[in-house]
Amino acid sequence: SSTYQHEAPAPFAATPRAGCRSGRRGSRFSAMEALNIEEPLDLIRLSLDERVFVKCRGDRELRGRLHAYDQHLNMVLSEVEEVSSVKEEVPGKEPTTKQIRRGIEMVFVRGDSVILVSPPLKSA
Repeated sequence: SSTYQHEAPAPFAATPRAGCRSGRRGSRFSAMEALNIEEPLDLIRLSLDERVFVKCRGDRELRGRLHAYDQHLNMVLSEVEEVSSVKEEVPGKEPTTKQIRRGIEMVFVRGDSVILVSPPLKSA
């Protein structure tokens, strides 16, 4: 199709989980099972239309509303705040790190630049 949409990936086969010798899941999985999380991308699926925090290569951080994603972690975000860190080196002085902030209405994030995706931390 010509529109960019996420299609649900096929579920994993019912095999023992890595790190679980008996194949039985401990109680730590009960919350994830209640949310129907069977694979990592299911966590991203639950964040559709929610604000997310995305840490990218090159000391860039994005906070915005997740509209779409795919299996490569390509994402479309809106209402984005980008924070990038830039090192400034002045001869004879210690290097300093400067943060540059900007707002972006809509952005496409290429998946190979993504390091981490998370709901944003609640600020006090």
